[in-house]
Amino acid sequence: MFRKQLRSKNISLLNQVAPDCFAYADENHLRIVLRNLLGNAVKFTSEGGTISVNSVEESNFVKISVTDTGVGMAEEKIQHLFLAENNNTQLGTNGEIGTGLGLLLCKEFVEKNGGNIWVESELTKGSSFYFTLPKA
Repeated sequence: MFRKQLRSKNISLLNQVAPDCFAYADENHLRIVLRNLLGNAVKFTSEGGTISVNSVEESNFVKISVTDTGVGMAEEKIQHLFLAENNNTQLGTNGEIGTGLGLLLCKEFVEKNGGNIWVESELTKGSSFYFTLPKA
C-alpha cells in the first residue's frame, strides 16, 4: 500500500514482527490501526529514513510498535495527540496532507479490542507508537 511513497522518499521499512506472534483482535480494526500508524510514519519520515514494525509478547498482551526516524514531536504535541478537541493536522515532510482523524480511530479501535495505545517521541529524533492487544 505504501510502496510508492516509500520508494519516492527512499525509506526503508523493516518488518520485525515475530511470525509466531498472535493477538486476539478484530482483523479489520487491526488493519486500520496499522495502516494509519504506517501512513503517519511515512508522512513524517524524511528521505532516506527508516520505519520498523516490531512485536513483543508481554504476559497476557502483545505489544506492537511502529517506530520511525522522522521529525518527532514536542511533549506539548504528544499530550494532545489522541484528543478529539485538538484535531489539528500537520503537513508531512513532502507536504503530505492528513485529516487529523487517523490517531483518534487508532485509539478507539485498539481500546475496543482490549488494548492501549501511546507514543514516545523526541523532536527531530523520530517517534514510536505502541499499542497492546490481548495475546491469542
